[in-house]
Amino acid sequence: MEKRKLMALASSAAMVMASMGIAPAVMADEVEKPEKITVMFDGTVFTQENGQAEFEARWEELTGIDLQIIQPDHSQYYDVLGQTIAGGDWPDVVLLGSTYYASYAAEGVLWDMTEAYDNSELKDRITDQSVIDGLKIDGSLYGISPARGNGCITYVKKAWLDNCGLEVPTTYDEYLAMLEAFTTGDPDGNGVDGDTYGVSSAGLIGTEAPYTNYLPEFYQDAYPSFYKNDEGVWVDGFTEDSMKDALERLKSAYEAGYIDKESLTNATSDCRTKFYEDKFGVFTYWAGTWATNLKTNLEANGLDSELVAIPPIEELGAYTERVAPAWCITEACSNPEGVYKYFIESMLDGGDMQFLWTYGVEGVHWSTAAEEVCGVTYEEGQFHMLENREKEGTVYTKNHIDPMLAVAPLENDPKADAVAEEAKVSAETFQEHSKMAQLVVSTDEMAEYNGDLTTLKNEVIAKVVTQGMSVEDGMAYFDQQGGNNWSQKIVDSLNN
Repeated sequence: MEKRKLMALASSAAMVMASMGIAPAVMADEVEKPEKITVMFDGTVFTQENGQAEFEARWEELTGIDLQIIQPDHSQYYDVLGQTIAGGDWPDVVLLGSTYYASYAAEGVLWDMTEAYDNSELKDRITDQSVIDGLKIDGSLYGISPARGNGCITYVKKAWLDNCGLEVPTTYDEYLAMLEAFTTGDPDGNGVDGDTYGVSSAGLIGTEAPYTNYLPEFYQDAYPSFYKNDEGVWVDGFTEDSMKDALERLKSAYEAGYIDKESLTNATSDCRTKFYEDKFGVFTYWAGTWATNLKTNLEANGLDSELVAIPPIEELGAYTERVAPAWCITEACSNPEGVYKYFIESMLDGGDMQFLWTYGVEGVHWSTAAEEVCGVTYEEGQFHMLENREKEGTVYTKNHIDPMLAVAPLENDPKADAVAEEAKVSAETFQEHSKMAQLVVSTDEMAEYNGDLTTLKNEVIAKVVTQGMSVEDGMAYFDQQGGNNWSQKIVDSLNN
């Protein structure tokens, strides 16, 4: 605490000196440089298979600090993180999605970095302050997102539309008719009817906000978690009639075979593989750079790669942009000010460090050498990404920070004028037709009941959509198991 007071005094002194025309001391002199920083993050940063060791070595070269990385399997990340927090051996830095960010902030796990941010050069570099403001809880900032949260947009295979004689759907009826044609007809043109299906997803409901992003056309105005309605009142969308309507739509489409029967247990990687193998034609996935990834992988499989990133259907109205994952410093960190400066602030320095977080390591992830990569020839000095170590025949597109979504500019970005057209169209379509998800603050009741409540909601969705239970019986089961009681306790706490 004494160190934070000294920081505040130093900042005030610097302001006075500046008003007198005296150059202030360099802030680095006021902050102790850490010798080691321990971080835990998921698979959105290079994995061991994809050059993590080289990434770590370059980071340490730029800072002179020992970086200790903990990276659980991507799908197990939050389970391992929860066990780590419960065990008490906390890392200095963790990467958190919005739900966990709010919960851990409320539980006192996260360091309040408001003062550090307000007094740092980073604040002046941020070009999209709304992203930072969206992370504030009761005026306090517990994390920094280096990029916009982005969201999912629906991609449709153009060749499948053409083969079925269809236009881009603009309403739910048209969307459903497209799924029927893709499931019962011959959209892939192999001469066999009915050996494909319309849409696949990684789960029937997402694991974090905004939850509905992989199947938005079915959920429409329904939201299966807590949100503040137009009257400014917190409600649980799962208990509203709109959720019943969404379950009916999902149940009907699943029973008709339009939705991949393995959607309940799919990982996102499973969906991508099936999409690349031409098993289905509609995939709601991340806007922007992923449009290029999908296109590239379809081409690698010798398939038509033209995708249409469609505007939201009429009943949906808008796609949802998630609250971006945030880099947070834990209260266990012995030198949070130093970790903020040398780890979090440096990530958006506009120079070498931001370049590392954006594109990776030269010779591993990118190069300027004269060579051929995945069938494309490059001249000496021409920046290009290298072949993905895990996905033969494809190239890397980025590291953790998507340059199209960064909240602070990367100086001398080698790809600034080379954004693929499909990525640009996808991103622009999404941003034009999206709304920001709400950050739900945590309460004692949320911490006590929401884990069991979420498990119960997922169980009801599975029973109704995949096991033949009626929507009415599903909601009755929800009530019998205590769902309405838990939900009301949380709603009351949010509104109080």
